[in-house]
Amino acid sequence: MAMPSTRPSRDRRPPPPLDQSSLERLALRYVERFATTRARLVTYLRRKVRERGWEGDAADPTDLAERMAELGYIDDRAFGEARASAMARRGLGKRRVTGVFHQVGIGAEDAEALAPAIEARAFEAALTFARKRRIGPFADVAPDRPGREKQIAAMIRGGHDFGLARRIAAMAPGEDPGEDWDQFER
Repeated sequence: MAMPSTRPSRDRRPPPPLDQSSLERLALRYVERFATTRARLVTYLRRKVRERGWEGDAADPTDLAERMAELGYIDDRAFGEARASAMARRGLGKRRVTGVFHQVGIGAEDAEALAPAIEARAFEAALTFARKRRIGPFADVAPDRPGREKQIAAMIRGGHDFGLARRIAAMAPGEDPGEDWDQFER
């Protein structure tokens, strides 16, 4: 059991207000430590300005984020591609991926550019999800109707298309999903 400290607490001085150079240092440190998007960097910098205050002319984190992107420290499209690939490997579908894109601030233009690659991985991601959850061809036994509906619902929550989820959940245990690739094409 830890004993409470008997030393008197020292009041820490609040950090000094930010200025343009300290804001740039914070931004640079953030982008060197984390893969990020412009929107996330702007959110981080605004929070820091709100916490510490500002000294001098008005701060504009948006301009700083744009400059970081011009210098190549931030690439929203590369970030989106990496995130989409990671989510597909985890078995998550297109709707979940696009939801994350919106959450992290990837613009519509970049999201549209990444959409074909996400669509191309949809079947493999759905099979990965089914394998992890033992759905359809990866199940030990065929479920009854309520069980199959639960499996379909789980796949839909995972971001997969209803038609694809229904077809995978309807497959018999042990059936080879690779044989009927054409039936899953839209």
